[in-house]
Amino acid sequence: MLTIFTIPKPFTEQHIKTIQRNAIQGWLKFNNCEVILAGNDNGVKETAQEFKIKHIPEIKCNEFGTPLLSSAFALVKKHSKNNLLCYINADIILLNNISDAIKILPEKNFLAVGRRIDLDIKKEINFKNNNWQNNLNEKIKNNGTLHFFAGIDYFIFNRDSFNNLPPFAVGRIGWDNWMILEARRKKNKIIDMTSAITAVHQNHDYPNFNKGRERKNNPEAKKNKSYIKNSAQAFTIEDANWKIDNNKLKKKWLYKWPLYKRYIKLFLKNNKINFLKN
Repeated sequence: MLTIFTIPKPFTEQHIKTIQRNAIQGWLKFNNCEVILAGNDNGVKETAQEFKIKHIPEIKCNEFGTPLLSSAFALVKKHSKNNLLCYINADIILLNNISDAIKILPEKNFLAVGRRIDLDIKKEINFKNNNWQNNLNEKIKNNGTLHFFAGIDYFIFNRDSFNNLPPFAVGRIGWDNWMILEARRKKNKIIDMTSAITAVHQNHDYPNFNKGRERKNNPEAKKNKSYIKNSAQAFTIEDANWKIDNNKLKKKWLYKWPLYKRYIKLFLKNNKINFLKN
């Protein structure tokens, strides 16, 4: 089946604690699904024990104390029981349509991603209520907002993929773009799952270093971005060359156009800078 893994934030701030518990309990509703919590921030061990799920604490961190995705990926691949893996941010609730969607995926050489739906959720969801998905779908219908292509919150791939992940800091920009770039380099199918998977992002506040200009200019963000040659290679979901449509895997024929647009933008920007210098 599927192994879902994440690197949660500390379970200290009440709203973050609430939405992460919502996400985890939602994942546990999938039949034959393994859930793994990685990292050793406050409350991660206790939450794993409460929900009787696997915990991998020994994740390497950078000089700022931020967990490294390369370490988490390597350890999860070693300890997971399934070949199909899904890294997901700990604030994302998945609905049961993921169970049908993953059946359509190829056996190998792919990366599946999808756009999220932003929604305000303030309280812990009662997952003992059999109507929790219907209730959530109603909230999505009334108040949900489909996020732009750049918001990439989950990645589905095979265990033998992405063995060369650089030491990216979790929760900082750039690494998600690299994942799609790497899949493109290897000529894998990059599959847009937006129409097949309902991924609900529970809106929350962000620390100051992850807001505004600091989001792109803090030291960890700069290091993450350094693994991408230029801004034109900052791939998003819009660059997917395949999609799931009406429960079928279909080719996207205009998938190169977003890349061309970014190269044009980069060319115009660089030539403007050169003109000003002269």
